[in-house]
Amino acid sequence: MINFTAALVQTDIIWHDIQANIKHAEELIASVNSGISLIALPEMFSTGFTMHPEIFAEDMDSQTVEAMKKMSCSTVSDVAGSIIIRENNRYFNRLIWASPDNKIRYYDKRHLFRPANENDVYTAGTSNIIIERDGWRIMPFICYDLRFPVCTRNTMLQYDILLFLANWPCLRQNHWEILLRARAIENQCYVVGVNRSGKDGNGIEYKGGSVVFDFKGDVIVRAGEHEQIVECSLEYSPLLEYRSSLPFWMDADKFYIC
Repeated sequence: MINFTAALVQTDIIWHDIQANIKHAEELIASVNSGISLIALPEMFSTGFTMHPEIFAEDMDSQTVEAMKKMSCSTVSDVAGSIIIRENNRYFNRLIWASPDNKIRYYDKRHLFRPANENDVYTAGTSNIIIERDGWRIMPFICYDLRFPVCTRNTMLQYDILLFLANWPCLRQNHWEILLRARAIENQCYVVGVNRSGKDGNGIEYKGGSVVFDFKGDVIVRAGEHEQIVECSLEYSPLLEYRSSLPFWMDADKFYIC
């Protein structure tokens, strides 16, 4: 099994400017090393965390989705990022996963952030997905999903990596890291968390802190507060050895909610 490599693109998102954010993402990704398995962008990387989907929503054949396809093809990497999608007169905070073969998969955010009224303007997703890359199994989620461990439960070791794309505000920065670490420990998996930096149009500040934890809850790589890209390499053999030597997963409660 080859190593899984990830580039965490911690951007300072330009408020409500889709074209500028696409261009900025393309410029940042151009500096990523070749051979990366996954290039991960934050939640709503093309607009910022806005409650105006009626203005900024796109279709699945939109400029942003097409741009992500091109980014994937040019880097030969999978590219993931969440954007606003309009479908059947409803709006979704949708994580788009583009692969070099032009295949698109997606996950709709299940838990909508009530304090910002996200639940009033967006429709919640109803299912999880698992994506394979280089033999690794990745389960992606979006921001607020991090607070709800039932739906991230690694039942019978169905995945190897949890991915969270976020606009997580600095007011609760300590929650971000604590919860990511907890998800890694309880699920005996790697956890990748990608956050934004800067300040949005509502005056909310973000201090990045994009981070990768291993299956023991130890930090592999961590970004600072400002815009930057951090890369890491994840090894499969130590994960298998840890799960074998400490098979906590075998004693997990067997229930299915999601």
